[in-house]
Amino acid sequence: MTAIITSAPGKCILFGEHAVVYGHPAVAVAIDQRISIKIQPSASGMWLLDGGKLNMKRNPHIKGLIEKLWPVDQGAPPLSIHIEGNIPRSSGLGSSAALSVALAAALRGARGRWVTHAETVGQNRWAEGFGSRITASDAYGKSGGFFSTIEQDKMFLLTGEESIDTDENAILAHSVEAAAQNGRASPIDSSTCSHGGVIVISNQVQNDLTHLYKRSLKMPDSERFWHIHELELGIVPDDIYLVIGNTGINAPTGKQVAKVAQMLELTPDRMEEIETIGKIAQRGIDALMVGDYEAVGRAMTENQIMLKSIGVSHPELDVLIKAAAPTCLGAKLTGAGGGGCMVALTRNPKLTSDAIELAGGRTYISKLGSLGLRVEKLSDQTFWSRS
Repeated sequence: MTAIITSAPGKCILFGEHAVVYGHPAVAVAIDQRISIKIQPSASGMWLLDGGKLNMKRNPHIKGLIEKLWPVDQGAPPLSIHIEGNIPRSSGLGSSAALSVALAAALRGARGRWVTHAETVGQNRWAEGFGSRITASDAYGKSGGFFSTIEQDKMFLLTGEESIDTDENAILAHSVEAAAQNGRASPIDSSTCSHGGVIVISNQVQNDLTHLYKRSLKMPDSERFWHIHELELGIVPDDIYLVIGNTGINAPTGKQVAKVAQMLELTPDRMEEIETIGKIAQRGIDALMVGDYEAVGRAMTENQIMLKSIGVSHPELDVLIKAAAPTCLGAKLTGAGGGGCMVALTRNPKLTSDAIELAGGRTYISKLGSLGLRVEKLSDQTFWSRS
């Protein structure tokens, strides 16, 4: 049976957790660990997830993407979805964002994309879809993707890998992340998992970086804006690695984000700590740009001090970070905190990994800034297409 397979990397946040939700800069890197999605028409006539019936309530990210890209009320048939990967769930490594990016790409590949003929309105402009350049669509609302009113004979269906767009994958993944987190989610996870490499987001354009696009999101208390950038590392020394230590404690992002929001509501003056995290992140960006990895490590350690101050670390995380410290350039929690994972920047990955494991953590080793979305298998024949 015809199948489509896509994959996306996890991510580590080097700087800026929690501050990023409030518009301050943050830096994330794609890691070697990945989530793979395989979709194909369902032989049973119902939605399947890993061989069993798909429970939409328990899988809000999948449900949200189906609503955006696979309208069953218009005849889109049920699919069988299979998930594989080595990114632990609820660990701060972006497993839900990686899943969402990969699934968004797979669903787009399964339906293709209607575009206008080049001779009609420019060069193959989208007639449907979600993305920074499509102002008529609302990825964050309940409406579907923009669909042109241009006559059918002036459009054609783009299929295959050309129909898939990294920006669209990122914006759709962010939209379902935001919905799952009650409106509080930055686009850093989704952008990093889609584009790969090193991603910087900020409340203003960083002129020394490659600006990709702007995102905005209405949150319960205000509307947030982020500028998403790509940071090119240049040649990374062969001995620079990330070692990730997993505590094994599940720590859902939404719970930690809400905890910080409540803290700021009760004690508004603690926003100064959030602002300090933002300043540390900027120092980290400057160090990455010039390849000063000792300074990168120092900024990571400073960031951890502030994250512990706002109450999002955990005793188990603190143990792993302390264990890694003698063998690494810097270490901190990564993600929302409350458990999950820590990350160490090191020139001695085996020594650092052994130290973390001796302290009770499970380790993953990665280079800095892995590839983003990959299309592993894709047919030029669609499973369904809007007409």
